[in-house]
Amino acid sequence: MIRPNFLTKALEGVTTHLLCSAILLVCSGGAVAADAAFISNHFSGSQNCAFCHDGLTDNSGTDVSIAKDWGTSMMANATRDPFWKAKVATELERNPHLADVINDKCSTCHAPMANYEMKLDGAPITILGAGSITDPSNAYHDAAMEGVSCTLCHQITDDATLGTSGGFSGQYNINDTKTIYGQYANIFANPMINNTGYTPAYSAHVSTSEVCATCHELTTPYVNAEGIVMTDGPESEFPEQTPYTEWQNSIFADTGSNPQSCQDCHMPQTTARISNRPRWLEAKGGFAKHHLVGANTTMLTMLRDNAAELGVTSNNMDLSINRARAMLQDSVVVEIVSANISGGFLEAKVKLTNNSGHKTPTSYPSRRMWLNFRVTDSNNDVVFESGRINTDGSIAGADNDADQSIFEPHYDVITAPDQVQVYETIMGNSDNEVTYTLLRAAQYLKDNRLTPKGFDKIAAPAKVGVYGGAVNDLNFNLGSDEVTYRIPLSASGNLTVQVDLNYQTIMHGFVQDLYIDNLPEVQAFKAMYQAQSLKHELITSAQTTVVSDGGGQTVPVPVVSISAIPATIDQGQSTTINWSSTDAKSCIASGAWSGSKETSGSEAISPIATSTYILTCNGDGGSSVGSVTVTVNQTQAVVKPTVSLTATPSSVRVGGSITLSWSSTDANSCTASDNWSGDKLTSGSEPMSISNTSTFTLTCAGDGGNATSSSVSYRKRGRRWLDLQ
Repeated sequence: MIRPNFLTKALEGVTTHLLCSAILLVCSGGAVAADAAFISNHFSGSQNCAFCHDGLTDNSGTDVSIAKDWGTSMMANATRDPFWKAKVATELERNPHLADVINDKCSTCHAPMANYEMKLDGAPITILGAGSITDPSNAYHDAAMEGVSCTLCHQITDDATLGTSGGFSGQYNINDTKTIYGQYANIFANPMINNTGYTPAYSAHVSTSEVCATCHELTTPYVNAEGIVMTDGPESEFPEQTPYTEWQNSIFADTGSNPQSCQDCHMPQTTARISNRPRWLEAKGGFAKHHLVGANTTMLTMLRDNAAELGVTSNNMDLSINRARAMLQDSVVVEIVSANISGGFLEAKVKLTNNSGHKTPTSYPSRRMWLNFRVTDSNNDVVFESGRINTDGSIAGADNDADQSIFEPHYDVITAPDQVQVYETIMGNSDNEVTYTLLRAAQYLKDNRLTPKGFDKIAAPAKVGVYGGAVNDLNFNLGSDEVTYRIPLSASGNLTVQVDLNYQTIMHGFVQDLYIDNLPEVQAFKAMYQAQSLKHELITSAQTTVVSDGGGQTVPVPVVSISAIPATIDQGQSTTINWSSTDAKSCIASGAWSGSKETSGSEAISPIATSTYILTCNGDGGSSVGSVTVTVNQTQAVVKPTVSLTATPSSVRVGGSITLSWSSTDANSCTASDNWSGDKLTSGSEPMSISNTSTFTLTCAGDGGNATSSSVSYRKRGRRWLDLQ
């Protein structure tokens, strides 16, 4: 049993620890550590949650401590992010007359707890400088430096605005009852109530993409060259980031053929206890690990390497760096569909397939990925290269990196080294010029980021549209792109064709634009960025070999064709893989199958999960790789509904009002009986007046059958009172 003074005693130790940490940081010239055990009117620091929700392991023995995992994420460090602070500084410098708009907009999702309390208190919000939320003297500093923390996300209400334009752009609503919404019903609530003042309650909405959309679907106002605001609401604003709408137009949406929520990928599930107290708690399935993983290895590395200066408190940043790198490496598949030399020309077709549930890259428009295509001879000398990365983070041949007023077009066919396939967004102002100032961004001049599977560029809403040359590229749509490299080659012998897909959190043009303003925040970021070697990540590679005689007769390169009919099945069903090849002598299977295969044939398979089947065929002219992905729709187990019904208060005067509250799981409908009646929502509350002994029962039905709650009853005591039994 947890003693009533547990939190108080624990806080004493934490306060001492934080004070020592703060002293060390000040003495070393770093930032003053914020108090992670702060308490405000609506929120509580992560350290208060860690007492019970850290020290957890799952059924495989892996550490799944919630606050520890969260502490390594960009969400925990949203206010410490030096790139964000530098960008805020330049926006304020370029449009000082809109300082109130900038400070509010940029803190709503980067310092949400401070922003929320300051608005309620009528306090002026500033992000940078003396007296701002990043200044330790500010009363809201501790809440600000917690970034996007536990009691922010878990108190967002499931109201009519959630998942709509009224709830996007940080327009979340926080409940006033200190209710902590979680993914489990039938939990032991008293320890949290007694020690923190918060009441845990089940609500399905915390596991939905709509909660993420409150901040990850963001529009921003824009101004013309004279600084006049040209927008009058979200519908006319610039879509700064739209992963939620991108997801809605993919096969992964709730209504898609392979529904998966944001949490399914970014908070992978396991089986574990949800709290370290009481000790008798049992493990629960579907435990969402709080990895909150993205792809920002560059900034996570900067936070790790400059922890003292930036006030980073976690010493486990490598966890998030490694998770982000792994997520990147799974995000896109690259394959060389064919590679042939004829008449002194190499023609290679490269196909990219997006595995993510949104565009890749997605979110903030500083991100890009690109193809580095190179051909080397038997001495490993480069005979052709497009997309070489430089040490300063620029790309050789990319127009935008040499001149920030122009940008590299989208390509269907590449014929020269200075042509580079860059998947990116380029912001344009109201005068159709390239801009990096967010408040000047009125449109996208280019958006050829890889769309998710099922995303039809013709039917997609304008806010997530494809812009620039990719609009008319017939090979760019529905989650994939195919690029043809057609280049003259005079080299002879065995040639290696290698394609690397690289990713960059901050494109070179964004960095150069930041450096225009000589501001403290910009100089701080610049020093860290230039000192850091990591400026890009390798997502994936593909390689093949071809044989050239230097322009005369050539040995044909094998060509592989592979397909699955049908390509999408339900779990338990079968499909048939068919393949054929030309100019091949042998084939080897890899991926979800293995072993030697004939150069043509078919094979029935019954995968239990979505799988990719790869076939590599070899001949005198080199090798070629083909692949096909079979999507398996997972069948959901039929689960019997559960229902919980409670009533408050415990005693009421005759004729007084009570409130019935209920929740259910795996239910489609609910019906009231006894002293109330009618159809009810699957969760909710209802006030009513009672004058006599009354009993209330709720029955909920779902695909797994019916479930009836334990009835709640009030019994009359004397003439004036009714007591809850």
